[in-house]
Amino acid sequence: MMVPLVLASVSEIRSTLLRNAGVTFETVPARIDEVTIRAALEAEGAKPRDVADALAEFKARKVAEKRPEALVIGCDQVLECEGRIYGKPETRDAAKAQLLELRGRRHRLLSAAVVYEAAAPVWRQIGEVSLTMRTFSDDWLDGYVARNWESIRHAVGAYKLEEEGVRLFSRIEGDYFSVLGLPLVELLNYLAARKVIPS
Repeated sequence: MMVPLVLASVSEIRSTLLRNAGVTFETVPARIDEVTIRAALEAEGAKPRDVADALAEFKARKVAEKRPEALVIGCDQVLECEGRIYGKPETRDAAKAQLLELRGRRHRLLSAAVVYEAAAPVWRQIGEVSLTMRTFSDDWLDGYVARNWESIRHAVGAYKLEEEGVRLFSRIEGDYFSVLGLPLVELLNYLAARKVIPS
């Protein structure tokens, strides 16, 4: 009998990636205070990759407590530039400010996934991608935020690479799926090895 698979997220892009890969799963939102947890981790001097990993684990654990019979996948993504962690912008002005700070600079996206089984972590992976933003004009930035606000307000760094946000960049090095918020290839290999998905 196949072990039930649960994604501890309401992220549409992560769900789409798994569905497109032919994976059968349920989604159960992990209700955690992400902002407070992130702030506490940063105050303790946690490295950006540890922040992403810890948040992914918090989400997996929260849902696994209710669904101990399932394999639960928790995910989180952190944007880091020169030691500073960036989150989702709360306002249009915050989105512009973030993008102006990142303009012409290189930053990293760290996409963590943690799998829980029987209320304990059994697998984890952090995908890392390096991205360099081009030096776009202020006018173009104003138009970009105005056109895309309803979408980018839900995105770390105020961009989505699968949308117009790809035009912000001059160079991208790393796994495309990790940019989208999930180290998908590694996760699929783990699920296949565990016979959770056919292989």
